Amino acid sequence: MIITLALATGFQKAIENKIVGFWGHIRIQEKQADKAVGVREIPLLRNEALEKKIKQDLRVISIHPFVNQYALLKTQSSLEGVLIKGIDTGSHWNAYEQFLMTGKLPRPQRTSFSREILLSTYHANRLHIQTGDSVVLYFTQPGQAPRARKVIITGLYQTGIEEYDRLFAIADLNLVAPMTGWEIGQVGGYEILLKEPSQAIQTANQLFESDLLPSTWDVLTTQDLAPQLFDWLNMQVVTRNVLLAFMTIVALVNLLTCLLVLVLERIPMIGILKAIGSTDQLIQQLFLQFGLLLTLGGIAAGTIIALVLLWLQNLTSFIRLDQTAYYIDTVAIEIVPSHVIGVMGGTLLISTAVLLLPTLLVKKISPLRAIRFN
Repeated sequence: MIITLALATGFQKAIENKIVGFWGHIRIQEKQADKAVGVREIPLLRNEALEKKIKQDLRVISIHPFVNQYALLKTQSSLEGVLIKGIDTGSHWNAYEQFLMTGKLPRPQRTSFSREILLSTYHANRLHIQTGDSVVLYFTQPGQAPRARKVIITGLYQTGIEEYDRLFAIADLNLVAPMTGWEIGQVGGYEILLKEPSQAIQTANQLFESDLLPSTWDVLTTQDLAPQLFDWLNMQVVTRNVLLAFMTIVALVNLLTCLLVLVLERIPMIGILKAIGSTDQLIQQLFLQFGLLLTLGGIAAGTIIALVLLWLQNLTSFIRLDQTAYYIDTVAIEIVPSHVIGVMGGTLLISTAVLLLPTLLVKKISPLRAIRFN
């Protein structure tokens, strides 16, 4: 049970961290009916007063503007379409460090824009390029001549989520924004990072209902941005709960059978104890105490074995996964102390209740027949 909870919690957190690292916990943008997330947004005017007000919220770590813009990425021999995501300078780049496979993150420029970009390994393999290579980005707008920017691939990333790896390249906001054809100061929206992910829905609802945002702006959480992934994760939770239920049933049947056999094997002893004046309650306590010793030994041994195996997985990652199917390449571990304590305490309480059942047989045993029992 401890291993199951650690694996399920670790897996869910690893996937959520990938989605949050790419989109943030909350996203603010213009309302776009029947339009998929991850495409070119309707522009909104950047509001520094709003940014400052949101930063003052104690639940918020940071808020960052972003821009998505389609472009053609050209090498000497190949051409590939990408969606360039422009993000602002500073700490926001650190969220992408978890995806970095080779190279380094682009260095932000305070005075102008950075010509360094982060490309996915998917696009790099298709274009046969690597870190340090120069490529040309062509930005096109209807009725306008294409505008080119020569950039350098400083790093290759891989989220493991094929939808993102096939579509996005990451660049400086100041590089992408002028290529959109929008007015100066317009961006695609804002991404907000929170201290506690569990507060995302509550915070998003409060922002949406507040007077801070224009009525045409929308507030989305990561669940809204990737509903299919979160529905899949919720199915994993159901599977985990069903598995834990079966484990509990099997464990309780084993405990019940173990003590029942123990009582039956000691029937002559029970007869002798009754013959010399022992009460039913005293004999029941004797068997219950012995059963609890077995239970406590099992809980201690099981906990130690589980924690050792989980530690080895964290240290060596000896259990691998198919990243194309599970979005991560190794089994993720998240040991929650309350889960471990809950499993240990719950097992002890339920086992104690179950152990009472076989001891009820003691009251029905006759001393004379028990002594002759074979």
